[in-house]
Amino acid sequence: MSAKLVLGIDYGTDSVRSVLIDTADGSELGSAVFEYPRWKEGLYCDAGAHRFRQHPLDYLEGLEHTVREVLRQAGDVRPGEVTGMTIDTTGSTPVAIDREGTPLALKKEFADDPDAMFILWKDHSAMAEAEEINVFAHTWEGTDYTKYSGGIYSPEWFWAKVLHTLRNNERVRRAAFSWVEHVDWMPALLTGNTDPLTLKRSRCAAGHKAMWHEAFGGLPPEEFLAGLDPLLKGLRERLYTDTFTADTTAGHLSEEWAGRLGLTTTTVVGVGAFDAHLGAVGGEIRPGYLSKVVGTSTCDMVVAPPEQLGDRLVRGISGQVDGSIIPGMTGLEAGQSSFGDVYAWFRDLLLWPAAQRFPGAESTRILEEEILPMLTREAEKIAPAVTAPVALDWFNGRRTPDANPLLRGAVTGLTLGTGAPAVYRALVEATAFGSRRIAERFTEEGILFEGVIALGGIAKRSPFVMQVLADVINRPIRVARAEQAVALGAAMAAAVAAGVYPSFEKAQQAMGQGFEKEYVPDPGKAAVYDTLYKKYLALGGFIENELT
Repeated sequence: MSAKLVLGIDYGTDSVRSVLIDTADGSELGSAVFEYPRWKEGLYCDAGAHRFRQHPLDYLEGLEHTVREVLRQAGDVRPGEVTGMTIDTTGSTPVAIDREGTPLALKKEFADDPDAMFILWKDHSAMAEAEEINVFAHTWEGTDYTKYSGGIYSPEWFWAKVLHTLRNNERVRRAAFSWVEHVDWMPALLTGNTDPLTLKRSRCAAGHKAMWHEAFGGLPPEEFLAGLDPLLKGLRERLYTDTFTADTTAGHLSEEWAGRLGLTTTTVVGVGAFDAHLGAVGGEIRPGYLSKVVGTSTCDMVVAPPEQLGDRLVRGISGQVDGSIIPGMTGLEAGQSSFGDVYAWFRDLLLWPAAQRFPGAESTRILEEEILPMLTREAEKIAPAVTAPVALDWFNGRRTPDANPLLRGAVTGLTLGTGAPAVYRALVEATAFGSRRIAERFTEEGILFEGVIALGGIAKRSPFVMQVLADVINRPIRVARAEQAVALGAAMAAAVAAGVYPSFEKAQQAMGQGFEKEYVPDPGKAAVYDTLYKKYLALGGFIENELT
């Protein structure tokens, strides 16, 4: 074989997946998935305290396993043919590091300390700190450093998590020289440059989650950070000023990691980006389309030429950052804190008696796998009606528009005749209504789009959910054909960073796999959903104004 091959490595919430891609046509030569073993056991997490942490060993073990497996699957690939690799991760997922850039959890004395581990994107333990950041940013009589982040800072993001940890764990506070996002640590590790002061930082992560912007001269200044809390004093100078887009080379594989992965030191390692953003690339995002990654949560993204956006700032989203998705364009991000997680909650709720009575039993496992398919089959038979139950999808708070992690979900309109399939359908409709509210915020702010590109597990596997989504949003939804669209997007970025293609657009043209299906809105159902959507908005207003 003589080809230019690239690796796309996608770190998701539950697992890491790697794909080996031929840059000539985007064909997949190998694919492997590794579930994080410590995460799967629920270690270091406490859902009741909104704490979700991941151990770096899960990431490292998964990297070696999946890369070696895809090389094995490809068979006759020579290591030197793998010209580049790019990593995407969830985010914001930061970790405290020492002066050498080692995550504290990899040190013996911190091996079992959750605060020394990567703080997963869905961790909401820093709600109080996020609120303090918002109040201070809006009242301190200086620049509002949240203005490129939709005007509202989230507990899911970098500074809130850092501040929460510094306040609550003195051992970590004393040992931490700096902090690094998962998406930045992996390329740094692979290239052998983990120095916190010189490793290359992702524009995507810094701009969307850490209030970085060129107009600010980088991160918020010392005056702002120390004014927020003296514990942040001096940290800025141990972080970074410059950031890099995902078409940039972070370096080459070090000898150590070339050996561990079965590759060579000629392999280029690209600067990383968040999973949803490179998923949008793999799903062939372009101006005029909303890219929607649909899974446990959602990430909704739009790209626009800077001259089209001008000075417009979109309210209540998760940021607008130059080059965060497609270099040369402004990337705008929104999303829902829970989508598929809402369905999983209802499944677990129904399963609770069996799980308690027969824990670990084969019958319980079968039930867990069959509940949602059974509910889907029955819910599809129920026609949407203005008298149906209405639910609110804020089970994990509201990410956008207008982040508020304190909000909670609800179900209304129940009677003694309401069955589980009807409640399930109401939950599916609620998640679709949340998506519609995001779409409306974009259009209200002048960011227009003609259709939706969907990718992710739910987009691929649930026609019922996707049809409801199309009917509620009242726009056609095209589903990306690539089974691993996020990892494919990482591979496209690797092809550009390695110099195979001059731009993301050229890489998309050559390596894109197109679309497998299109969901077209049903006009009759869309009209019913217009009425139900008004009830959803009224319910949301009541919950937000009266019960929080």
